[in-house]
Amino acid sequence: MKSWKNVDEYMAAAPKEARPKLGQVRAAIREVAPNAVESISYGMPFYSYKGEQGIEGRLCYFGLLKSDISLYLRPPVLEEHMAGLAGYKTTKSALHLPLDQAVPVRLIKELVMAAMERHEAGRISPATGRRGSGRALQTVRATAGA
Repeated sequence: MKSWKNVDEYMAAAPKEARPKLGQVRAAIREVAPNAVESISYGMPFYSYKGEQGIEGRLCYFGLLKSDISLYLRPPVLEEHMAGLAGYKTTKSALHLPLDQAVPVRLIKELVMAAMERHEAGRISPATGRRGSGRALQTVRATAGA
């Protein structure tokens, strides 16, 4: 497997015709998850929630395959949105976005926001001792136009 140092290198190595679509996926994730830390993991772009380590900090991945861009999320996020994914091929933890179709930017934003909401709901705030309310995400949702 080819090893890239960062997402810019990953995208530069992609076929020229796929780069704009990869850029749209990346921009959608970064718009709704500005505090996510971007890196390379398993040979593809990876976003950790606020830089948290380990499995719990995983927000999403995306990668270029032969005929699609796959967006990888935790299975519950995809399961909760299956009705909106009817026109796409899915697996337990991936949404496959065909390269011959427009990138569904709004859908990507919605899925990433849902992943953040699930993450926040499962976290316990050290300040309050309670699970997160998702209030910070309400601001992101309002500014992202989703």
